Order: sequence, then C-alpha cells, then structure tokens
Amino acid sequence: MYQLVSRLPRSAKWAIILTLDILLAPVALFVGFALFNNALSLEQTPLFSYRAIALIMLISGLLAVVMDIYRIQLKAYENRAIGLSAIHAMALGLSAIVLDGLAGNNSPVSGFIIFGIVFFLMAVVSRLALLQVLQSVYRDKNMEQSRVLIYGAGPTGRQLAAALRMDDSIFPVAFVDDNTTLQGSIVQGLRVYAPSSIRKLQRSRRVDRVLLAMPSIGRPRMLELTRQLNKWDLDVQALPSFAQLARGDTLVGQLAPVAPGQFLGRPAFEDDLLDGSATYRDRCVFITGAGGSIGSELCRQVLEHKPRCLVLLEMSELALYNIDKELRELQEDASDTEIIPFLGTVTDAGLMRRIMEKHDVEIVFHAAAYKHVPLVERNAIVGVSNNVFGTQTLALAAADAGVAQFILISSDKAVRPTNAMGASKRLAEILIQDLANRTAQVGQGKTIFSMVRFGNVLGSSGSVVPLFQDQIRKGGPITLTHRDVTRYFMTIPEASRLVLAAGALAVGGDVFVLDMGDPVLIYDLARRMIEAAGHTLRDSNTPNGDIEIVMTGLRPGEKMYEELLIGTDSRPTVHPKIMRAQEPQLSEIEVAAVLKAVRVAIQDLNEIALRSALARWIEQIETPASPKMVRTEQPNI
Repeated sequence: MYQLVSRLPRSAKWAIILTLDILLAPVALFVGFALFNNALSLEQTPLFSYRAIALIMLISGLLAVVMDIYRIQLKAYENRAIGLSAIHAMALGLSAIVLDGLAGNNSPVSGFIIFGIVFFLMAVVSRLALLQVLQSVYRDKNMEQSRVLIYGAGPTGRQLAAALRMDDSIFPVAFVDDNTTLQGSIVQGLRVYAPSSIRKLQRSRRVDRVLLAMPSIGRPRMLELTRQLNKWDLDVQALPSFAQLARGDTLVGQLAPVAPGQFLGRPAFEDDLLDGSATYRDRCVFITGAGGSIGSELCRQVLEHKPRCLVLLEMSELALYNIDKELRELQEDASDTEIIPFLGTVTDAGLMRRIMEKHDVEIVFHAAAYKHVPLVERNAIVGVSNNVFGTQTLALAAADAGVAQFILISSDKAVRPTNAMGASKRLAEILIQDLANRTAQVGQGKTIFSMVRFGNVLGSSGSVVPLFQDQIRKGGPITLTHRDVTRYFMTIPEASRLVLAAGALAVGGDVFVLDMGDPVLIYDLARRMIEAAGHTLRDSNTPNGDIEIVMTGLRPGEKMYEELLIGTDSRPTVHPKIMRAQEPQLSEIEVAAVLKAVRVAIQDLNEIALRSALARWIEQIETPASPKMVRTEQPNI
C-alpha cells in the first residue's frame, strides 16, 4: 500500500480529490433532502434526474477547479482550506437553487441550505478521513519515519508542526505544553498534552524523539528537560530562536540536538561512573546547599536510589522551595522517600546537631559553599568563615552523631590557590583530612570522611557558559580575561555522579579526582559557542563577523590555569575515570594553629591578618602588604 501511495504522481492525487468533490454533490443532495423530508425517497429529492445530477456534478467540479481546492494537500488542509470548502458548498447550494427554479420545481430553499451544509461536512470529513488513511499507511512504513512530540504549542511549535507536515521523514504525534490552558485543545490538528503524559505517549504512540520548540527558555530549564527525557531513552532536539531562523535555513533543518556536554572538548562519560545504588538505598542522606547547581543534581540522583529519607539544607528560601517542589514531583517512582527541607546555614551548630540526631542521618554531602571567586575575593572574611568554619561545624556534628559517611565537595581552585575562595576550600580539605586522621588514630570514630575535587561545571550558576550565552544573545561582545586562560570542565551530572561514587569508594581521608581529560582554552570555548549559536567571530581576520571577543585582563586572584593535583602522586581506583590523590598533609598541631589564627582574624574583622594566616600554611596564596595585591612565595604544605 505504501509503495502505491508513494508512487502516485501529484496529478493523480489531484484527480482523486477532484473526483471526490464531484461525487459528493449528488450524495449530499440526496442526504440533505432526506433530512429535510425526514424520509429516504428519491421521488422527494429535487433535481434527481440524470441530466440535473450531471449538471450538479459539473458545477461542483468547475467550482473546485476555479477555487483550486483540489490542489490543497491533505496535510495542509486547515483553517483557510476549510473556509474555501465552505464557500464551495455555499456556491453549489445557490447553483442548485437556480437550477431548481429554471426547472420550475420551486422546491423549498431550506432544503438546499441543508444540502449545502451536508456537502460542506462531507467534503471536510472525507478529507480528514483520507488524511488518517494516509497517515496509517505511513505509520506502517515507520522504519524510515521518526515519530516526534513537539514540546511547546506556542507560535514556534505551531510553525514547526506546519513545517513537519511537508517532511515525510518526520511524523508529529502530538504537542506537549506546560500551559494548562492549552492542554486538551487541538492545535494544527494535534492534541496538546501535559508533560506528565510523555511516558504514556512514548509507549502508546511509539514516540522516539522530542522537539523542544521553546527557544526563549533558559539553559537550566533546557538541561533539566533534556536530562529527564534522555533518561526515558528519548532523543531531544531544540529549535533555535527566530533570529537564527531568519538566516535562511528551514525550520526542520534548524533543529539542533541538545548536548549539555558539547563544549567539554572530550567525550562525556556521565553514564559511565560507578553505580552507588546500594550505598544510598534505604538510608538517610543529608545534602547541604541543596538548591545549588551541584546540590540540586545530587538531590535528583540520590532520589533515584530510593533513600529512606532525603534531608535538604539551603539558606536561600526560593532555591529550597524550588528543589523541594521539583523532588516531590519526581517522586512517582520513589514515593517511600521522606523529603525534609530545612532553611538554614551550616554555621548553625545547634541546627546541625538537631538534624543529625532527629533524622538519624547516615550520609552527608556537603555542597554548601560560597564559590564565586570575585565575590569571595571582595568578601574574604564572610567567604572564608562560611567555607571553613561552616565545614568544621557540620563535620563535627556528623562525627558526634556517628554519621557513616561525610563527603565534602571541593574545587580545583583549592590546588595551589591564588584567591580567598580557593584558599578557603583548601583549608576545608585540610581540616576534613585532619578529622579523618584523628578519628582513625583513636579507632573509635564511626564516620568515614572524604572529599571530591573537580573543575568548572558547565551550566552551573556563575560559570562561563551561561555568561557567554547571555553575551551572545545580546549581540556581544564576549568578555574574556586573557586569551591563554584554560580550565577543566565537566557537566553537572558528571560532577554529581563523581560525588556519589566517592561515597561508595571512600575508606577515610580520601581526595577523589575525576580524570577530566585536557583543559579547555576558554578562548576556543567562546569561539565554539559563537559558531554553535549560528554567528561568526569578529576579529582581525574577519572584521565583518558578528560577535567580538574582548580581553579585559585577569581579575584579582584569578589564575591562568587550574590544576587538580597538588603533587604528581595519584592512585587508581576500581573505576578508570576516578583517581585517589596522595597529597601532603599538615600535622594536628599545625591545623589547630592555622584554624586559630584564621578564627581570630575573622573575629577581629582583619582581612590582612586573615590572608596572612592563610598564606603561612597554604601554597601560593596572595597576601596584601598594602591596598595593592602582591605575590609572596610560600613554602609547600
């Protein structure tokens, strides 16, 4: 059947539709007067002689030819075409009235009105029926056709649906939209469903791809949708903005796959990390910074492992509300997990103890931290206090409560730091290692302390990718501190899976590092993002390009490159992508001394004393001898 339909020439298809309009005329005349007379009788049907019927059929065919109705494709038969069919029916009804008058019958006009209405309904229904037949034929030939859902029933989605009807390789099944006022309606001949129906549609309608027709939504929402849909084995593609479409490509040709790790500079291995399901199932997991980029992804992934309870701590009310709401919506497959949100900070020792004891916490992921380098550099006292003594407060509460595992989320900026944020994270690592060593020496500590160190996270708040995207959206320029700056990158799911893997691998005092491949030149990242957005780089070689990259100079405390290891010694783990760093440590007395010096400087609000205390123990921290920043060489730890 598919071969027969696909080989029909366009002229043959036109002839079929024209023949349909011609044959429907006498049928509609008979049905119309049968309804009028409330009886099936040829004798009571006017103009039902051979000559009159031939004239009615001829007039119907001529009207269809003059109005070009027969040339309208079935998949494009919509509002305008239906309007033409209505005009066709009205003209045919008037012609029948004139013919009846010329024949001297003087039949009731209302009967011919019913005839016109019946003809219109038959013309519309017959075309829709033919379209369904053709779609079923193509559906059977689905080996070469992709069945898609269009996410977004707005103007972009409607234009996309219209464009897809002209493409035999893609079959649109339905719309999906978050707008409840659209759900249940028919748009472009397709029903609009709620997002909660996607899984059901995937199974019942054999959907294999989702097209995101929402070019205005932000990257975080795009990544969230992509992550969820990819989890269900659905391919995801996104439609760019109308500004990019205006460059001349077709709507279908502009569909771009959404790849969260497309700028990594290496293959993503977010699905290739150690499975820690047994570690977290039926246990109480406590996540600090639960509303942040890493913390929220940790919450989602831990929830998949079906813990007994999931305790969330966040100091931002809005962020806590959002992640709590999202997790409860995701709870369909994990309904036994109790989600407990807490508004507060890790520096509140009383609150930390109450949470640990009341909910019998077994695993702690410490993701809460001030992490934006320029902000912490300008607010060093607050940043160091939160990142160092918040970590200490939480870790001591965990040890006192006998928590099984404590995992600190650290940063590559902790390696030979040149800024307050990196130094605070390094000192947090040092005190966690010291606590791990002390509990191991005593032999009575129940808590396994470990930490995870990774580079920049793509798509997280404050990272360069959303910043560059915003600058590209505004037409540039992209601001870059130095042409030769490099950074390690990973995706949010990769970072979160590494943290979860650490819980399964930790033995105490571990520093886990992910093999992140080669560092990425930020200039190349910016250039690739410009090209990925459909623009061209403007530089000395291409002065007529779209977007320029401007160098602004390194910021205070910023490094040209980041490192993941303090030394060169690292040992493999059972997973080829995860290393266990072997690094020098301070003695217990030295740790106590630096913590005391840092605490006194913070209490005195003395930033110079604070930086001096950090610089004494941490390699390469910059110390201000005056209002200007100067570099002082420091001994290795």
